[in-house]
Amino acid sequence: MLKNTWITGAVFAGLLVASAAARADSRVFFVAPKDGATVTSPVHIVFGVEGMTVAPAGTITEGTGHHHLIIDGGPVPQGTVVPADETHIHYGKGQTETDVTLPPGDHTLTMQFADGAHRSYGPQMSQTITVHVK
Repeated sequence: MLKNTWITGAVFAGLLVASAAARADSRVFFVAPKDGATVTSPVHIVFGVEGMTVAPAGTITEGTGHHHLIIDGGPVPQGTVVPADETHIHYGKGQTETDVTLPPGDHTLTMQFADGAHRSYGPQMSQTITVHVK
């Protein structure tokens, strides 16, 4: 029985590692706004992804994930769960666009793609831009 438990655990661990790895040709990007744009609040944001499929949180299938927006912060290390707070916004229903209220000034916006368990695909599946809010 112990041998079967070990094998099951090893297979499960392999699935976790596989689900937290992005495909080499995959990328995420901001369709809008563009880097350096001057915008008004609320800021309309459109997420883009190539090489992977957007799926709701809870979907643990290779090649899928969903978007997270990090306000005034950078990418989350690969395999780390993206926090859920006022600066780490989850789009776990598979949303590909949103409106975000930001105060006037300069802000960085980082889009982070993560798997169905919110584990980051790492910096290679993120993009950071800067916007100026009037």
